[in-house]
Amino acid sequence: MGCCCDEEEDDILKHLNPTISTQTLDSSSSSTCASCDVISPMNSHFSALTSRDLLRVIFHKLPIPDLARSSCVCRFWNSVASDKEILASTFKAPWKLAHVIGVPVSGSFWRDNNLGKFAISHRIVRGDSVASLAVKYSVQVMDIKRLNNMMSEHGIYSRERLLIPISDPKILVGRTCYVELDTYAKREVAVVYLDGTSPSEKIPSLLQRTTSEQAKKRVIHSLKRSMQVDDGTAEYYFSISNGDPRAAFSEFSEDLRWERDVGLS
Repeated sequence: MGCCCDEEEDDILKHLNPTISTQTLDSSSSSTCASCDVISPMNSHFSALTSRDLLRVIFHKLPIPDLARSSCVCRFWNSVASDKEILASTFKAPWKLAHVIGVPVSGSFWRDNNLGKFAISHRIVRGDSVASLAVKYSVQVMDIKRLNNMMSEHGIYSRERLLIPISDPKILVGRTCYVELDTYAKREVAVVYLDGTSPSEKIPSLLQRTTSEQAKKRVIHSLKRSMQVDDGTAEYYFSISNGDPRAAFSEFSEDLRWERDVGLS
């Protein structure tokens, strides 16, 4: 949340109350002790304006829109309002989340914590479809496609997971969310793992991913030669067979046999 203005203290006070003139501010600085005893945000000696500890207590209780406005008052308030602990606390408070783990790439991530900011991570297995997942999680098919940046269901098995929109906010109560930048969805989301795991347990290391990708390419190349098809077709049958080359070739043979029976080939 960037600072909207860097005003001096007198300018800030005039902004808070435009009816106060420069002469009034000048005279207030030389007024009697009685006027200094008045506890008011318009009093330049009001400790809450300059106490980091007091501001932190106040900012912890503010909703996100008010916290954003507070960060625009002055540079000092912005430094307090931009504290990660305060941002995370404000982000999770309305949904009663236990923890929010991760540092977002974009600073604007914290400015919005509506329900659409959250998603469930679903690991894709054989037999899954967008329609079946929509029924399972009680959401709309179009909402799943929109969240995952999908034009159609083709290629669903080339992904390790799908992000599922959250329809019931009660799912978030007591949960831990992980701030993640999803490469397919091309957006940052606060992801919930309903099975109790974490991204570190789901995502293999770079070396493991590289080795796995190389092995996958070799298998697909072998299938391509055996089936005498192009790369896309070989990859498709490999994906629907859940990575089993024998099952992939069997599926291909069944489809080829069916095409011959109906006279398509």
